Amino acid sequence: MVERVRALLRMAEDPAVTDAESQAFTAKAAELMTRHAIAEAEARAQRGEEAESVSRLDFPVSGVGGHGKARVKALAGIAAAFGCQSAVRGNTSANTERTLIIVGTVSALDSLRVLLPSITLQMEASARFTARNHIADLRELRNLDRSALAGERSRFYRSFIRAYGYAVAERIREFRARLREEPAAGGSGSGSAEDPAPVGADLVLRSDVDRVKEDFQRRFPQLKPTRPERTHHRAGARAGYLRGRSAQLGMETAVGGDGGGRITEGE
Repeated sequence: MVERVRALLRMAEDPAVTDAESQAFTAKAAELMTRHAIAEAEARAQRGEEAESVSRLDFPVSGVGGHGKARVKALAGIAAAFGCQSAVRGNTSANTERTLIIVGTVSALDSLRVLLPSITLQMEASARFTARNHIADLRELRNLDRSALAGERSRFYRSFIRAYGYAVAERIREFRARLREEPAAGGSGSGSAEDPAPVGADLVLRSDVDRVKEDFQRRFPQLKPTRPERTHHRAGARAGYLRGRSAQLGMETAVGGDGGGRITEGE
């Protein structure tokens, strides 16, 4: 399964594929890992074993000031879609690198450890390409100096990144919601002591979200809230959201998610 996931992500990162193809490969990789994790959790429950442990992943995020903050916002949203909760250390205007601290189940963190670098690469490439085209169009339509164009590009880029992350997270939540509605493996029934009733994805995911929330609050009892984002570019946000939603991934039904996490600033 791991080799299949890595192969899908290699295809997703290939510059020769389109945005839609790239996102389709990434989403398929996320689906494989999510289904595998749920199947493992169901098997543990059937055997009467404890649920998998909750752990922590420290993920470095690069970028000075607003660029870094936009990346943190996007990646934290994706982590939340996997049922994780996040805090961030060093999320200031002066820092060139900050750390996204993600708390989640071991399987969710394993998925994010593999997926986040690939999603970041795709997101950055798409943002650079789209922002470059946006600025090229402005040069032809308006007489703007270099400073004005640089400011326009930064606002467009940051809004694109945040919206792209939001759209990817939205699709992951929809997929997980579909999994929750699927019947437990082995059919429905009351079961017995020798053959206990199957544990469905809904119970697995709800239990994971509750356990992660409790662990997160224990690890970070006091946090400073993040400051609201002051820059917004409507065209950049729309372009990022559309890019993040562009591929058809078998998630056409817009179903509510399973309660995303939050992002706050750690000490």
